[in-house]
Amino acid sequence: MRLLSLILSTALCGLLPVGRPAWAGAPLTADQFDRYTQGRTLFYGFDGVPYGVERYLPNRRVIWSFLDGQCQDGEWYPEADQICFVYDEIGTPQCWQFSIGEDGLIAQFDGDPEATELYEAEDLGEDMLCLGPKIGV
Repeated sequence: MRLLSLILSTALCGLLPVGRPAWAGAPLTADQFDRYTQGRTLFYGFDGVPYGVERYLPNRRVIWSFLDGQCQDGEWYPEADQICFVYDEIGTPQCWQFSIGEDGLIAQFDGDPEATELYEAEDLGEDMLCLGPKIGV
């Protein structure tokens, strides 16, 4: 009985992925974001169309693509109530406020309700495609 009580209270605190997390709707902390994304590849949509895909690796490393086969390595870090990404080819941080909605992750650019809002898209049945480097003559 004590074990069941411990499991239920842990799930309610958002520490176990049982249904929708208790922290759904609120901005995710860095730990919550890491637990949700770690080891996953998530597709994102914008205005009903596929927008991009990101693979979340250990040690806050990521790989991003706009679904064009061109991938960018980067890393993320927390900044106030946002998660900021810096990619090797783009030195300017891209900061987003993440929360959990009915269908998964929601990302609000710069935490601004008037700015771009991405949402976790359903599984597109595709793998993340990263083409090799451009080689010219």
